[in-house]
Amino acid sequence: MSFSHLGLSDKVVSAVEASGYKTPTPIQEQAIPHVLARRDVLGIAQTGTGKTAAFVLPMLTMLEKGRARARMPRTLILEPTRELAAQVVEAFEKYGANHKLNVALIIGGVSFGDQDVKLTRGVDVLIATPGRLLDHSERGRLLLSGVELLIIDEADRMLDMGFIPDIERIGKLVPFTRQTLFFTATMPSEIQRIADNFLHNPVRVEVSKPATAATTITQGQVATGRDAADKRDTLRRLLRSADNFKNAIIFCNRKREVALLHKSLVSHGFNAVALHGDLDQSARTAALEAFRKGDAKLLIASDVAARGLDIPAVSHVFNFDVPHHPDDYVHRIGRTGRAGLTGTAITLVAPIDVKSVGAIEKLMGMPIPWMGEPAAAAGAVTEESPRGERKPGERPPRKDQHAERAPRERGPRRERSPRNERPPQGERAPQGDRPAQGERPPQSERPAQPRQEQPRAAKPAPRPEARPPVRPRQEPMDDADGSHLPAFLLRPVTIKA
Repeated sequence: MSFSHLGLSDKVVSAVEASGYKTPTPIQEQAIPHVLARRDVLGIAQTGTGKTAAFVLPMLTMLEKGRARARMPRTLILEPTRELAAQVVEAFEKYGANHKLNVALIIGGVSFGDQDVKLTRGVDVLIATPGRLLDHSERGRLLLSGVELLIIDEADRMLDMGFIPDIERIGKLVPFTRQTLFFTATMPSEIQRIADNFLHNPVRVEVSKPATAATTITQGQVATGRDAADKRDTLRRLLRSADNFKNAIIFCNRKREVALLHKSLVSHGFNAVALHGDLDQSARTAALEAFRKGDAKLLIASDVAARGLDIPAVSHVFNFDVPHHPDDYVHRIGRTGRAGLTGTAITLVAPIDVKSVGAIEKLMGMPIPWMGEPAAAAGAVTEESPRGERKPGERPPRKDQHAERAPRERGPRRERSPRNERPPQGERAPQGDRPAQGERPPQSERPAQPRQEQPRAAKPAPRPEARPPVRPRQEPMDDADGSHLPAFLLRPVTIKA
């Protein structure tokens, strides 16, 4: 099937063919007809399958009729990160070359004045991050009552970044009768709840199992040491010996680790750039542009670059840190093996990461093969390995477990007699000759017990203790006078005549 059979306009089809695309992807083939039919769509597809074009192309066709009004956008696209929002703008510029549409980008890191000028002119397509969009709305510079089409892209990433409350607030500002498109790569229970609130009788388009990686990606895990220095040495060795290496994205869990690894790789002669949330927008854009053009071979990034970024021909992805959430692993390795190309994803696994890797394998339903000896990565105790390392899942030893214990000095130990014999106090009588319970044998039948003189320890000085006062002893009463009777029985009895 070609794009001309999906119901798109001639302008859109010609722009797509000029871009070099002939056949739509499965998510595009199934979603575009429903979008053009004005149906709500819930699209679930793994990363790198063309979800952006699945809503950009039908939007261009629908926006050919009508015109924009000042401060009242006709369509709204919500993206979790600035890079994803800027990427959608590039998609509109490429596929909308034959259209005269006003597209505005509302993200953080840019002055409010320039964005306000664009909104005043009227916007057909408003692409925004939730935080900056709410800032403009609260200032009274933006009205969402004219939105006809709402697109929530990378919804699972919105959940991870804590944007769900903002999304719910925006949902109350747009008209109830709008059309909603909901795209995600994974489907947690919280995302399902949000989808049920936003979508009305949606068409579910699911072209692949959620949380699965593309078959064009070769995955593997490599053993590494516990500390960061060992992991950096392992990473440099892998970068120098990688097969078919062209460029690579290296993911870290923390922004601080991104900066430290970037500094280390540059000092060892690697051409690398860094990308994380603390950089200003100009530095983030420059880093991405240098990596796209090939000026930098390595991009060290946090999870801000793990979702939806379309960077063509990435040959390798390295997980310097195992992600905390298993879903993030799928998005990270999805930066390679895109558009039918092959890619390699390698994860550095320290002994502490064994449990996290197990959660990833459980989510994906498949094991990640080891590249090398798995025992070394898990820290198993071998003849060559130090005694302090342990197997995966094994509890760490106690501090004094491997310490040499000095022998304790003890006094003369008594030899334990067999079970049917009595300890040294004497032999027990046979079962038939035992005295009854509570009786003791006569003194003459008891065996003589030798007394062992043992040195007595010096008694400590007695400590003065508070004792309760001694009650005086009461003399026995004489029963003859009846003093043992209660007082009420000793009263005189009056008898009436």
